[in-house]
Amino acid sequence: MKLTGRRESSNVEDRRGLSTGAKAGIGGLGGIIIIALMTFLQGGNLGDVVGNVMQSGALTQQTEQTEQREFTEEEQQLAKECKQILASTEDVWTEVFRQNGLGEYKAPTLVLFTNSVNSACGSATAQVGPFYCSGDQKLYIDLSFFTEMKKQLGVQGNTFAYAYVIAHEIGHHVEYSLGILGKAHQQMSSMDKKSANQVSVRLELLADYYAGVWAHYEDAKNHSLEYGDMEKGLELAKAIGDDWLQKRAQGYDSPETFTHGTSDQRKRWLKRGFDTGDMRTSTFNVQNYNDL
Repeated sequence: MKLTGRRESSNVEDRRGLSTGAKAGIGGLGGIIIIALMTFLQGGNLGDVVGNVMQSGALTQQTEQTEQREFTEEEQQLAKECKQILASTEDVWTEVFRQNGLGEYKAPTLVLFTNSVNSACGSATAQVGPFYCSGDQKLYIDLSFFTEMKKQLGVQGNTFAYAYVIAHEIGHHVEYSLGILGKAHQQMSSMDKKSANQVSVRLELLADYYAGVWAHYEDAKNHSLEYGDMEKGLELAKAIGDDWLQKRAQGYDSPETFTHGTSDQRKRWLKRGFDTGDMRTSTFNVQNYNDL
């Protein structure tokens, strides 16, 4: 993916070099983090697990302290690319919202952090992976995730693979902006676990679809995608499918526990968004869950 000469977003909080320390506890955040880590092993992210934590009051107050360190050239380049990708999502979604009569697109803030971070959804460590928090409309990324992505998922990342990760989290912000995320969370709160998991899968596949929609318009406008880029994105989508991860971890999959969708589903909805760029399509328009 070609980003040379592209602008960098200013909607960024660079908290790298800050370390998080507990102050006063007002809830069971430790349990939340354990759940989040388990979810990450299945392709999840903290924002999906604790998006409604503020309503439950299960938060721990934290303080952040400055930790002096120098960043490598690779880290600085990754930070620059993240800012450029974020800028692209701002340009694309502003125009898509305008063209589809969806109102004003209010861009989220990207928070870059090292090791651990505080958010309106609680505190998290780098092991959780990138996440979106609807409580403060921010997405959080420790850049070491992209290195671990290569090691743990077996994906040789390129810039578009990184962009897919960011665009997926932005997809959740689009869901939030359209009111989809709030309605889905409200439904999930009154459902049994299996049904709630199915709604979660729809949300994740829709975020994948929106990532594809972003790539559709990004490439149409800037001709930035290069040969093999989409294949790398689809390779990553496969590697974070619930079935693929569960089989790798335990030798079998448990469909009733899926929260993000199978490898085939994630690949299909990412590709569909890229091919069509159609905002009228939604995973929630599919009548039968098994047809996703």
